[in-house]
Amino acid sequence: MIKARSRREIIAKLVDECATVSISDLIERFKVTDTSIRHDLIVLEAAGRLRRVRGGAMSRGAGLMNATYAARARKNQAEKRRIGRVAAGLVRAGDVVLFDSGSTATEVAVHIPPALRSGNAIKIVTAALPIIQEVGRWEQVDLVTLGGVYLAEYQQSVGPPVLNQLRDLRANLLFLGCDGLTIESGLMTPDFLVAEVSAMLASVADRVVVVTDSTKLGRAGFTSFLPIRAVNVLVTDDHADPKFVKELESLGIEVLLA
Repeated sequence: MIKARSRREIIAKLVDECATVSISDLIERFKVTDTSIRHDLIVLEAAGRLRRVRGGAMSRGAGLMNATYAARARKNQAEKRRIGRVAAGLVRAGDVVLFDSGSTATEVAVHIPPALRSGNAIKIVTAALPIIQEVGRWEQVDLVTLGGVYLAEYQQSVGPPVLNQLRDLRANLLFLGCDGLTIESGLMTPDFLVAEVSAMLASVADRVVVVTDSTKLGRAGFTSFLPIRAVNVLVTDDHADPKFVKELESLGIEVLLA
C-alpha cells in the first residue's frame, strides 16, 4: 500500500493535471477508506495544494484562470511553493502588504501564517485576481482591491485607474514577480501596462521583495520596469547560480533560498 505522504503527492499532481478529482475516484484508485482520503484533502488544502469542494477537490484556480496564465502557473510549482512559504515569513502583524500579479506572488498569499489571516492582522492591497480569490476566503479579511482594465493573460487590472489609486498609498511590503531579472536591466516583463503597475507598486512600498524561481535569474525580458538596486530582498529557489547570488548580495540585496 502507498504511504500517506506519497499518496498525497499523487493526489496533488492529479489535481494540477486534471483540475478536479472526486473522493469516490480516489478511494477506488488507492483502495483506502473515505476517511483517509478526506484527511488527505484536508492536509493538502492546508498546504495550499488544492481546494476542497463537495465530493472531492479542485485546483485553487480551476475554472477561473485564463489558459495562458494557467500554463505559466503550472511551471516549477514545487519551487514556487517553497518560495511562497519562505517569503510569507517576512510578513508581520500590522503590515500593509502589496501583492503584484503572478503565480509565485500568489503562493506567498497562500502561505501567510494562520495567525495573520484573521482579526484584520494585516491589510492586503492588490490588483491581481488570484490574490483576491485566495485572500477573500480568509476570516475578517482586510483587503483593498485595485480596479482598472482587466488583462486576462496576467489575471490583473492595469491602466490609469490602478495607478491613480496607488499614488495615495504607502505600504510596508511588496511581493513582486518578474519574467526576467539581470544585474544590468533589473526586473523585466513582456507587457508595458503590467510594467507600469509593477513600477508604481514598488514606488509606494518601503520594502520590495522579489519572488521568482531561479529560471528567471539572468534572463532578459522585453521591457524593464525596476532597477536592480531598488530591490531589498530576493526570494528564489536553491537552484540559483551561486555566482549570480553573490553578485546580488554585493549590491546589498538580501537573498533567501527556498
